[in-house]
Amino acid sequence: MSWLRTLRLFLFTILVLGGGMGLSLAQSDTEPEVEPELSERVVEVTPFIADEKLYINADIAFELSDEIREAALKGVPLHFTADVEIKSSRWWWFDKTEIKESQTWRVVYNALTRQWRVGAGDLLWPESSLSDALYPMRHIRHWALAYVIDLDPEQQYQGRVRLRLDTSLLTRPLQVDALDGRSWSLATPWKNFNFYVGELQP
Repeated sequence: MSWLRTLRLFLFTILVLGGGMGLSLAQSDTEPEVEPELSERVVEVTPFIADEKLYINADIAFELSDEIREAALKGVPLHFTADVEIKSSRWWWFDKTEIKESQTWRVVYNALTRQWRVGAGDLLWPESSLSDALYPMRHIRHWALAYVIDLDPEQQYQGRVRLRLDTSLLTRPLQVDALDGRSWSLATPWKNFNFYVGELQP
């Protein structure tokens, strides 16, 4: 009867293995997948009202590639552009774009003075390090977008924000490199946010 004992042992092994596989599959089905955080992302957007205007603050996480950092140390100006769009819903037609604004900062390094400079427009101020020069882009503060009187306090508005390295403002040879290589690709996905002007009133 050894063959019968062998058959029982074989069936028992199959049941044990099958039960274990079923349990692991059930666990894999019930456990939610955790998506990895993007290295470039808008972490938080906060709309608020002050002085009868609508403002936003935005905290943004990003790092420069070795190629971008090396080019900056050679004196290549870097331009970062933040884009914001705010829309209102219309049940009878497409959503209406109420606000569409962009703001660009320039970061440049002077090898002679070993000093970084950063600013928007023609006004540049000195900073002691690259990290300090990138601070205004990583922590956008008091960005004025509209006058409150032009907005409906009862309307829900849908906004979104992103930040990108504006390669269109690079010199022509570097624009070609930016198109051909991913090392010059730096852009966050859009970050969505909703708000009512009436709820933001101080």
